[in-house]
Amino acid sequence: MNFSTRTSWNLAENDFAKATRMAREAGRGLLDLTASNPTSCGFSLLPGFLDELARSDAATYMPDPFGMLSARAAVAAYYSDLGVNVPYEHIALTTSTSEAYSYLFRLLCNAGDEILVAQTSYPLFDFIANLDDVCLKHYPLHYDPNADEDHSWAIDLDMLVANITSRTRAIVLVHPNNPTGHYVSLKERAALYQLCSAHNLALIVDEVFLDYSLSLPQATFAATESPCLTFVLSGLSKVCALPQMKCSWIVTSGPKEIIREALARLEVIADTFLSMNAPIQHALPGWLAGRRPVQRQIIGRMRDNLATLDARLLDTSAHRLALQGGWTVVLRVPRTINDVPFAEAALANDVLVQPGDFYGLPEGRIVLSLLTPPDLWRRGLTCLPIDGE
Repeated sequence: MNFSTRTSWNLAENDFAKATRMAREAGRGLLDLTASNPTSCGFSLLPGFLDELARSDAATYMPDPFGMLSARAAVAAYYSDLGVNVPYEHIALTTSTSEAYSYLFRLLCNAGDEILVAQTSYPLFDFIANLDDVCLKHYPLHYDPNADEDHSWAIDLDMLVANITSRTRAIVLVHPNNPTGHYVSLKERAALYQLCSAHNLALIVDEVFLDYSLSLPQATFAATESPCLTFVLSGLSKVCALPQMKCSWIVTSGPKEIIREALARLEVIADTFLSMNAPIQHALPGWLAGRRPVQRQIIGRMRDNLATLDARLLDTSAHRLALQGGWTVVLRVPRTINDVPFAEAALANDVLVQPGDFYGLPEGRIVLSLLTPPDLWRRGLTCLPIDGE
């Protein structure tokens, strides 16, 4: 068969993935410090959340390219709670943020056009861009260990500008970033608005972890006064810790004359797929209204696990990098233990960690999930090879 070159990926396991699979197949009881699925981490999910799917109106289908009015109004109410007024007409429902990215890449780009994304980030964009014939270019994030926690991570704006070409169509931000856990600062936001306006670029802002700040709430980009065309992405997977319900959304903002055409074109894309199912849309208002208890559980888990981690790291060879929010934490660790890469040395101790290069981090970095159940977290951290043994 002559398959598409879009899918000509290298699907072979790397050495670490193979070693992990073999450890599981051998029945070794791995202490997994990477689990990020909230439905398997011991949280009490929304009480009776499945009852919402049994509503009598769940059997009613009212096709709308952007989703049912009641569902979009519920998303608008969520943003009202965040202090911004988002018209429901500017909201489009999708089944996932991956689908939302694909919609936007198709909206903004011809084949071969470019999207700028951060280097360090979750390795999702490469596959979506490949499938949509879009080219990715990276701009770096820098870490300053001497800065205060709110400014330790920063976008290299000079390198971002240097990477803009005549084919650049948008800049992707993750607010807060995954895995670094830093939010885009107000200074960076102002610079990005100015940059996008000057170069006629769109902003695509992924805010799935927005609500999970470890200190003060952080401002959303979903503001109607945005000076450039801006698309904000979020969804139930993180907002309500319900990844199994497959519901996300796009909020469009910016200058009125640009929004009008952007929404008209986006509507045709959404109408082509009509991917959002009716029962989920009917249930969405109830789920969003009940989000806070599970969010409090998760933030409490994050804080407790960070306190346990910081106590464990005292007088060891590892160091925790600063973070402001999100579900992950980055550690600086020895590159090797007895000439074995750190993640492999941890696996030999039956501890599963995520190698930093999975996210584009330099050597000597690992990523852990702050959702890990506390007992498992303590046992796994105890077995990390960071004591110079």
